Amino acid sequence: MSRESKKILADYSSRIRQLGQDSRILASHVSLFSALFSCYQQNGFQSPFPITRKTVMGFTKIASIATYHKCMKDLDAYGYVSYHPSFHPVKGSLVYWPEKDDTGRQNIRMINLPEQSTGR
Repeated sequence: MSRESKKILADYSSRIRQLGQDSRILASHVSLFSALFSCYQQNGFQSPFPITRKTVMGFTKIASIATYHKCMKDLDAYGYVSYHPSFHPVKGSLVYWPEKDDTGRQNIRMINLPEQSTGR
């Protein structure tokens, strides 16, 4: 395995841990994120990469179109991916995978984590 592949997989593992610690995230979000990573991998780790709802829903086992769109919108809003829908049945949508720069920061935007309650 190349050094770059190891770096990408380590980054993916880190993001999965972030998803697990984010109280807004449900199993359907994690499933969708994993499916998007699979598409990213199939595209040679090139960002942006094209997706179709039908293909991604097949990976995730999400049966509801509404749930798919809600989770995709959430992952985009929370900063885990950048989603650009095409609204075209054949073209497919584009997903930008947030890559880290040399400082370890994501170059799309930082993960927007919820405010931690102080318990007061």
